[in-house]
Amino acid sequence: MSIKNRQQLIAFSKELASVDDLEDGLKCISKNAKLIMASERCSIFLYNKTENELWTTLADGRDRIHVPSDIGIIGDTLRVKKVLFENDPYDNPNFLADVDMETGFYTKNLITAPIFDSKGEIIGVLELLNKEGLYNKEDASLIHFLAHYVSGFIELHLID
Repeated sequence: MSIKNRQQLIAFSKELASVDDLEDGLKCISKNAKLIMASERCSIFLYNKTENELWTTLADGRDRIHVPSDIGIIGDTLRVKKVLFENDPYDNPNFLADVDMETGFYTKNLITAPIFDSKGEIIGVLELLNKEGLYNKEDASLIHFLAHYVSGFIELHLID
């Protein structure tokens, strides 16, 4: 991890520690994740086991997105329980291009990470879109690290 990334993560953790509200915290996470990952957009999907769907608590440029948990690259992330990245999503048959069509946004590339709770259960998926350049293994390590921040923050605020 680069010194710059470490400094950004330290600044991010300090900023997030000062936030008390779930919505403000999610905005803080999104802002910092985009900065640290050099990405254009960030979505935080929560997993509703009862409804068998993933839904965004925060999706840049869109109100709320609901996706069945067994489709799309985020569904794949939920299933395999590991970081996935796709640098040519339109060539991936699991990519949900209809979301781009509905919003007018063009996804060049994406990276996703599962969000686990303190019991090791998946509670969501963190997704970042459109890095300048290509997502790589270093980005996979970074998003995995960021997903831990997201997990702790969400779990603390959903328990309240």
